[in-house]
Formats: sequence, C-alpha cells, structure tokens
Amino acid sequence: MSRQRLLVVAATAAEAAYVPAGLPLVITGMGKTAAAAATARALAQMVDLSDLTVVNVGTAGALRDDLSGLFEPGVVLNHDINAAAVRALGYDPQERLVVGAGEVVLATGDVFVNDPVVRADLAGRAHLVDMEGYAVAWTAAQFGVPTRLVKHVSDNADSSANDWPAMVEASARELGRWLDQLPRDEG
Repeated sequence: MSRQRLLVVAATAAEAAYVPAGLPLVITGMGKTAAAAATARALAQMVDLSDLTVVNVGTAGALRDDLSGLFEPGVVLNHDINAAAVRALGYDPQERLVVGAGEVVLATGDVFVNDPVVRADLAGRAHLVDMEGYAVAWTAAQFGVPTRLVKHVSDNADSSANDWPAMVEASARELGRWLDQLPRDEG
C-alpha cells in the first residue's frame, strides 16, 4: 500500500487508547448519529481531503461463534433501518456500502446486540456487529473520502457483551498494533 494521510475515527477513548502518537484522531461517542456528526465535523474542518483515508477502528461483536481477532470488513450494513419501507416510498436507503475487497460483512446499528434472537437474525446477513462503522463510512463517502473499517472482536454479541468494559483493553492494543504497521504520511 502506498503512503497515505489518515484520519482515525473511534467511538470511545478506550478503543483508541493505543492509537499511535501523531495520527489525527476523532472520538465520536457511541452510536450512528454521534459517529456521523463527529466524522462530518472533522472532515468539514479539513482544508485538503486529497489522499485522505478515514480509518474507523473499534470493537465488534461476533455474530458467529467461530470468529475472533482482527477483521477489515469489505461490506457494511445499516441493519436497523427499515430499508424495504424506504425503498417502497421510492428512495434508496443505501443500507449496504462496499468499503473494501474483504468478504467479512459488518452490521451497524444503534441496537446494542446482546439478545440471542437478534444475534441469530443478524448472523444470517453479517459476520460482525458494531454501532458506528456504517455511519462513519457513509459520512466519509459524502465527502468523497475512502474508508477502511478495522474491527477487533471483543465479545460474541450475547450476554458477554455486557462485559465490554473489561474486554476493550485487549481490543485497543490489537487495533493500535494494526495502525502502527500502516504506511502513512503523518498529519
């Protein structure tokens, strides 16, 4: 990969605890609205968006039992929008965005997934679930800026998700290591 300017976007300071020094970082807060607003504000304040890539790092719940570790999804879904109803009104809800070549699908929604019924339903459409990835990718696309989503599995999107505060440290370390290996132009 050639050198690039990066803007790292994370929902929480805990997830961004090991972002290498010198990388521009935006902490959005949790959820799609907070992520979209903070990402838009950061991009609107930048004078030059050429050669910029937004890198959304964070934790994700595994929707399938055999998933662990670090993933870079190629597709992100807005899972808690009624896309069929929006489409029936004659509008494109853009509920599916292609953000890379990877086969892993990330589902984003404001629903904190820890219910087995919700998990099973989502597992039919996606591998991972988070609360910000789609919003960051959609917002960056509106500015013509590519996005990379990098997620570390912190839990199984079940009752273990309630222990997220105890598990985020390990995920943050892995995300920091991944970022540290990227070729980049700082600033």
